[in-house]
Amino acid sequence: MKKIVVIGPESTGKSSLCEQLALHYKTVWCPEYARGYLLAHGMNYSYADLLTIAKGQLNLEDESAAVLENQSSTDTPPLLFIDTDMYVMKVWSEFVFGNCHQWIIDQIVQRKYDLYLLCNTDLPWVADELREYPDLKTREKLFHIYKDILVNQATPWVEISGTEGARFEVAVEAVERLILASSMDY
Repeated sequence: MKKIVVIGPESTGKSSLCEQLALHYKTVWCPEYARGYLLAHGMNYSYADLLTIAKGQLNLEDESAAVLENQSSTDTPPLLFIDTDMYVMKVWSEFVFGNCHQWIIDQIVQRKYDLYLLCNTDLPWVADELREYPDLKTREKLFHIYKDILVNQATPWVEISGTEGARFEVAVEAVERLILASSMDY
């Protein structure tokens, strides 16, 4: 299985891109667990809640991977698109609380992914009841934190920017390169 993670600040099209890619490749995608958690529990979250959210995210990822494994019957590895990972939880924890649970950091080391798609802040802000940072300056600061993380780790990554259509095209090109490289190893 090839796991492709879509990360970036809020309101940068991560969920939409995951859904588009899953439809394009006729596969499943793993949504962001935090959205459902916060809708159920409210926005007055604590540092401890972020650990609960992180564990929920990985459980949801594992469930999505199991569904995909059961559906897969091709000669090529199946693709799983994941909206958010432990890097997002680390950034969120440190940005809001100035600290990160060791369990999250341990999961960053243990979990392996095949490609990151980093969504830039150049889409118009779309407000909803869960979003906290409508100002572009904060969102750009968060984007640069994510970019610094990706530059300093080993998994390939691609920056996703431009219109929704352009973002999708760049993402598909990156996934196709991953598939091609995988077919040589498979």
